[in-house]
Amino acid sequence: MSGLGLAQPIITLAEAQAFVRVETGEEEAILAGIVRSASALCEAFLGQVVIAREFKEELAASASWQRMRLSPVRAIASVEAADGTPLPMTSYATDIDMSGDGWVRIADPGGMVRVRVSGTVGMAALEHDAPEPIRHGVLRLVAHLYASRDGQAGDPPAAVTALWRPYRRVRVA
Repeated sequence: MSGLGLAQPIITLAEAQAFVRVETGEEEAILAGIVRSASALCEAFLGQVVIAREFKEELAASASWQRMRLSPVRAIASVEAADGTPLPMTSYATDIDMSGDGWVRIADPGGMVRVRVSGTVGMAALEHDAPEPIRHGVLRLVAHLYASRDGQAGDPPAAVTALWRPYRRVRVA
């Protein structure tokens, strides 16, 4: 289980409005939804969270190091039993490696099966801190989705994935 919530918009609504040339407020709600969708698609493609937010993730309680699914991890705030019981700091170890992967190890899991880890994950604190190629790709995808909202357009522009590809993380299981 990963508890992350909705993707944070990677661009502002004002940026999207300027890019697609929407001046009136009557289509703001539609455009805001498209921005959220494009941001979620971006994160799914990248395999990373772009705008920082809180997370909770359940992992196996193991004496071996367990890699967290979400990345890049900015901070690990707590480790607790799956039922919510806090674990003493001496009973587990955490690490964040140079690629942003979070790791957790339980010293002696005993009868514990799962643990819940919480903290903060994401590349950038705010939308303007995200890498510009990612932001520009989201803008281009928003424009495409907005123009094709009636189902009349083709595939998204290849430039979108070209802008995002250098930031993509693919894990081999």
